[in-house]
Amino acid sequence: MIELHSNHIQTMKKHAESTYPEECCGLILGQIAGDVKRVIEIFPTENSWNDEVAVGFSGIEKTNNPSSSKRNRFSIDPKIMLKVQKEGRDSFARLRHRNLGIIGVYHSHPDYPAAPSEFDRAIAHQEYSYIIISVQQGIASHLKSWILTDKQQFQPEELTECQ
Repeated sequence: MIELHSNHIQTMKKHAESTYPEECCGLILGQIAGDVKRVIEIFPTENSWNDEVAVGFSGIEKTNNPSSSKRNRFSIDPKIMLKVQKEGRDSFARLRHRNLGIIGVYHSHPDYPAAPSEFDRAIAHQEYSYIIISVQQGIASHLKSWILTDKQQFQPEELTECQ
């Protein structure tokens, strides 16, 4: 289960609407206690998908397809992920929080359901939650969280909104 506040949802939805018709992406920072992931902060990032990144993913079906672009692919620069992970640990350590780190990734699907694509599955890691926001004609509508099973298949993850 993943717990987040309404302001976290609003941050992701606004980001998704601001990048439409391209996919947005970002990191989810929080803590894990047993089977519960608690979101502390949403960190929007730039979608770094480009031709060079596509080459790096060339082993994944349809990645080098001429229609692959920021409209249907996302990438978070690994340097950003490392920086956010380090800053999250450092800044929250001063506040006596423990085990704060990247617990998930979010991205949008412009004019497509909030369901993972084959590409999403191919790049996913089991330890992360994946929140997908469906953006229909520029309006963020539905979002859903997913986790990857040990059989490399996505299954829905319970998402709880706290006040």
